[in-house]
Amino acid sequence: MNILFTSAGRRSYLIKYFKDVLGDMGTVHAANSSIYSSAMEAADKATCTPMIYSDEYIPFLLDYCQKENINAIIPLFDVDIPVLAKNRMKFDKIGVRLIVSELRIVEICNDKWLTYQFLKENGFCVPQTFCDIQDLYEALEKQHLSFPIMIKPRWGMGSIDIYEAENEEELNVLFKKAKREIFNSYLKYESANDIQKCIIFQQKMSGQEYGVDNINDLDGNYRSTVIRKKIAMRSGETDCAEIVEDPLIRETAINLSVLTKHIGNMDVDMFVEDEKVYILEMNARFGGGYPFSHIAGVNLPKAIVQWLNGNEVDKNLLEANIGIIGQKDISVQRILGGER
Repeated sequence: MNILFTSAGRRSYLIKYFKDVLGDMGTVHAANSSIYSSAMEAADKATCTPMIYSDEYIPFLLDYCQKENINAIIPLFDVDIPVLAKNRMKFDKIGVRLIVSELRIVEICNDKWLTYQFLKENGFCVPQTFCDIQDLYEALEKQHLSFPIMIKPRWGMGSIDIYEAENEEELNVLFKKAKREIFNSYLKYESANDIQKCIIFQQKMSGQEYGVDNINDLDGNYRSTVIRKKIAMRSGETDCAEIVEDPLIRETAINLSVLTKHIGNMDVDMFVEDEKVYILEMNARFGGGYPFSHIAGVNLPKAIVQWLNGNEVDKNLLEANIGIIGQKDISVQRILGGER
């Protein structure tokens, strides 16, 4: 069993989790478009790829998979996922399993405006969201919502170019700033789909924030939900969290999982406010919060390997111990230079 992680970046912990599971039964490969990647150093084998939007990206991966007898690919970056999903049949033909949800779900997750519409149409609670600044002004004028307002890239991830406006003056300035910065970053590629509406404006939630690992098997069947109460955030990722149980969040998560039929993990951000569960964002991949689930007893890497081998998975493998609190640490890993 040989598994390739694309856009591996700094997710060296995932590489190690899968290496622990595979042992001598296979190898873990990491691919990234930059050589400056700690995950590539942690892997058994690594390769530097063309940029995701390059015409050479998919041919490169197909060639690498055939040369290295890769059995499955797991992408770790939002931009990467739809590109792979669009080329699923090419990988199927050479016997490589993409651990990627269907393209429709991937595109909904990557587009915050589509996320809002999808969730609202299917009866989930969502913060008020606008994709047209004139619609936002009208809602503010009619007092349908009030400041502060969150300004976000429509196609974005982490905390990149996210701002909070406390009044109309800040709203106008930060709107222009966010739009300018989007087109000076890699977010410009997807944002080019609709340049005039590449920003969303969202009601700021004031309740308690939670992260959820919503786990389906490789056929899209619901298997488990892990709920993390966020204690601290850093650069758009959970920095400290506690594993908790909440019946309302669990019910919401199960309903979402059954609806999307996503593959593997879906990382979901939720808020609880006025005894209602609001869904903020969905990420159809391993999220930065998964390590908190892992240290609490969940072993999704092992489950994925067992599913790939056609085996059933014990439900205990995907259940977390309630009350576990985790915090991310800071460490430096040598990746290049000098003698070993």
